[in-house]
Amino acid sequence: MSAPIRVGTRRSPLARAQTELVVRRLRRADPSATFEVVAVESAGDRDRSGGSSPDFTGLFEEMLDRHRIDLAVHSAKDLPARTLPPFTIVAYPPRADAHDCLVARAGLNAMRLPPGARVGSSSLRRRAQLLRWRPDLRVQEVRGNVGTRIGLVRTRRVDAIVVAVAGIARLGRRSEISGILPSTRFLPAPGQGALALEARRGDGWVARIASRLDAPAVRAAVTAERELAAAVGGDCNLPLGALATVRSAGLVLRAEVLSPDGTITLAARGSDSLGRAASLGRRVGKALNDAGARELLAQVAR
Repeated sequence: MSAPIRVGTRRSPLARAQTELVVRRLRRADPSATFEVVAVESAGDRDRSGGSSPDFTGLFEEMLDRHRIDLAVHSAKDLPARTLPPFTIVAYPPRADAHDCLVARAGLNAMRLPPGARVGSSSLRRRAQLLRWRPDLRVQEVRGNVGTRIGLVRTRRVDAIVVAVAGIARLGRRSEISGILPSTRFLPAPGQGALALEARRGDGWVARIASRLDAPAVRAAVTAERELAAAVGGDCNLPLGALATVRSAGLVLRAEVLSPDGTITLAARGSDSLGRAASLGRRVGKALNDAGARELLAQVAR
């Protein structure tokens, strides 16, 4: 019998739920393989003050490099715009709903919040989009896992929170969604709703098994979104939204960069075939940069 494939995950309830979903699919894809889940606490979990994407991924790449795990399950939106050369993304499984949503306290209409309502979010992108939509809102920083943030609504610390539909659905709590925010006004973070399976480059056995979960359309969409993020120099902690959708003619990529107060929006879009997803991302990124996106993001990062 072959040694088990060790699958690395964060300890958070959402990360564990996502990993269990992946492992179940892997077992169905190859009943002869065995899997062992290795749950660890990442730097991003320990430090709730914020940080860049590698806070959630660097530890797992170190564990891959030291052969302590064989496969890492990431939320694609947490990945750095570039994967380090020793590693590769061997699969992007089918994507969940990429939208953001509101969870509001009882008695409130999520899409018609009262003037001055307190809305919780730790995301600069969500803050900017909320203020663009409703400048009167009081956006408060909230941190913690999905359950902790929903608890702040239930205890009336805030009137509503913004979370990803994918996360709340994977936790089996979709019934608690009060309203789904339209992507026309609330473009999600690049990679939102998608999972990424990362392995050591050259580990053919693991790659062959994991690649059975790869969805080519999702790979194309997330590739376009990540290439765009790399082009403008943004990550999941900056006010950058991007969403690539598959249409009959190929891939359509929409993207925007906002000022933190939501008063400035730079937007671009483009389309191309699925096979040219990376080129599409770079091209739309260049259009944003030509409009001043890199300079705007640099100001936000300072």
